[in-house]
Amino acid sequence: MNDNSIMQKAADNIRILAVSMVEKANSGHPGGAMGGADFINVLFSEYLVYDPDEPTWAGRDRFFLDPGHMSPMLYSALCLSGKFTLDELKQFRQWGSPTPGHPELNVQRGIENSSGPLGQGHAIAAGAAVAEKFLEARLGKTVMQHKIYAYISDGGIEEEISQGVGRIAGNLGLNNLIMFYDSNDIQLSTECGVVMSEDTGAKYKAWGWNVIKINGNDVDEIRKALDAAQKETERPTIIIGHTMMGKGALKADGTSYEHNIKTHGAPLGDGAYINTVKHLGGNPDDPFEIFPEVKKLYADRQAELRKIVAERHAEEKKWAEENPEKAAEMKEWFSGKAPKVDWTKVVQKPGSATRNASSACLAELAKQVPNMVCASADLSNSDKTDGFLKQTHSLVRGDFSGAFFQAGVSELTMADMCIGMMLHGGVIAAMGTFFVFSDYMKPAVRLAALMGTPVKFIWTHDAFRVGEDGPTHEPVEQEAQIRLLEKLQNHKGQDSLRVFRPADAEETTVCWAMAMENMETPTALIFSRQNIAELPAGNDYEQARKGAYVVAGSDDPFDVILLASGSEVSTLEAGKELLEKDGVRCRVVSAPSEGLFRRQSKEYQESVLPTGSKIFGMTAGLPVTLEGLVGIGPNSRIFGMKSFGFSAPYKVLDEKLGFTAENVYKQVKDFLGK
Repeated sequence: MNDNSIMQKAADNIRILAVSMVEKANSGHPGGAMGGADFINVLFSEYLVYDPDEPTWAGRDRFFLDPGHMSPMLYSALCLSGKFTLDELKQFRQWGSPTPGHPELNVQRGIENSSGPLGQGHAIAAGAAVAEKFLEARLGKTVMQHKIYAYISDGGIEEEISQGVGRIAGNLGLNNLIMFYDSNDIQLSTECGVVMSEDTGAKYKAWGWNVIKINGNDVDEIRKALDAAQKETERPTIIIGHTMMGKGALKADGTSYEHNIKTHGAPLGDGAYINTVKHLGGNPDDPFEIFPEVKKLYADRQAELRKIVAERHAEEKKWAEENPEKAAEMKEWFSGKAPKVDWTKVVQKPGSATRNASSACLAELAKQVPNMVCASADLSNSDKTDGFLKQTHSLVRGDFSGAFFQAGVSELTMADMCIGMMLHGGVIAAMGTFFVFSDYMKPAVRLAALMGTPVKFIWTHDAFRVGEDGPTHEPVEQEAQIRLLEKLQNHKGQDSLRVFRPADAEETTVCWAMAMENMETPTALIFSRQNIAELPAGNDYEQARKGAYVVAGSDDPFDVILLASGSEVSTLEAGKELLEKDGVRCRVVSAPSEGLFRRQSKEYQESVLPTGSKIFGMTAGLPVTLEGLVGIGPNSRIFGMKSFGFSAPYKVLDEKLGFTAENVYKQVKDFLGK
């Protein structure tokens, strides 16, 4: 245990660095970072276990920051730990800097998650805690004995997602999850008392958490709480640390600037900044420094960590020698490589709904991919993720040997927890719900795309053919929204989201194969509720790997290309039969993935959609969904939805809304001027 005076000096060093970063950038949030400095210092200098020389060590403790605006605090602590340089801290919020305004995933630098949208970071942490339990059940305690730490603020506690995390983590008894709640009672535009008056501790206690309340700026109380949390065997722990917003800050006139809302989201300003740095023991003319005693504190911790991890590595080596098969599995699971799947074992029933076809794929994945977790938001029998569930059992308190995560009605929490499972490493996660409820998941989908986390989103009931449930449950605009992410690239130049909407059961198998092979970015799989007629006999489904391909009709010459994804492809095929009887030569193109198609060679794209061709598109979503493929102009026409849908049997809706072979015939004839 370190001398408290040194710990105070180190916390003040973090405060100086944090406030100086914000001041130099003239942008950022100093107050919260100053208030949280005591906890973050105790955690990083005395408790967090990681390998200073192997950042990706699977057995490391993981720290997930929820309030990304407190990045100056995290960057400063990581700087003291040797992960960032002082020069990099000086470049806070600047172009090309490794210290952006909100932290972005960089495990090599000690950043386990991108954070910013409040609430998601601690949900990701809860998912990582599930992953650790899941892997412990398969590999044993020797290699899975670490803790998952989360840091949350008042705003994260207020976000609705906190209810999902509180309920699920408590219900599962995630005793490996330790969350510090930085309760400073100040947020961006108000004091917290204006918007909340609940007893947060009582709420978490009701969810089954171990609740510890402390002075979050008192080193001894922080240590005592962390010791108790580490010893907890049945429950997740929340440490409610009452901290001081802007701790140590002084105004330009020398009076206290603590517990002041103005310190939350803006630089302190010249006079206040200078007084604050002086008050904390720093030099305003050269604030970016690490005090000698603080440098020694963290150097000593690095040496201590090397001894700790050397013992752990020795234990792991002995375990690997005694359990060579498990060791080989663990190495493969943490490699980040796609699992090997024998897709020939998937037997599809012709003419079935693609959600049922997905179920057949999931059943095989449950058998063949032992480190895969599948989740559902209380819809497994409808989104057909129960195909996976039938081959395993649910994860429950005290038994993580199953592989199905019952998230309950909590789509956003489920999505972020699945992201957390994959960020932990060693686990492949998929999750299902109705496509219309992807709206609840959008923040997580975006975060997964930003981080390049290869989770698998399974969305069923893909169109107005939900039918009797009516427009509240009929996804009309959702596909257009989701496919926008196909058009964005991540920092590695990859599609930020790979989207597939297969045309029939066999194409579903190929799309699932591509989803499992994609270990670089998230994948969305969009499936039908209703049965779909299979594509013409002899179709080469492997061509679906190119994103769009010819499934029927004339090679050349032809009068018109009929293009769609999903169930509309079979409708176009039926329309083609009527058109060809009337002398109209047609080519039918299935386009399950626009993003993948646009990554093919120009020659291939031209071979499928030749320049100058007349193209008719049909979509059960908004017409804009297909504009990237069909185009806009006299050679293009898209038939799509113009309303939110109606309540009626889906076959009635097909007829009323014009999704029939007869209307394809009518629309194309009019389009061609015949």
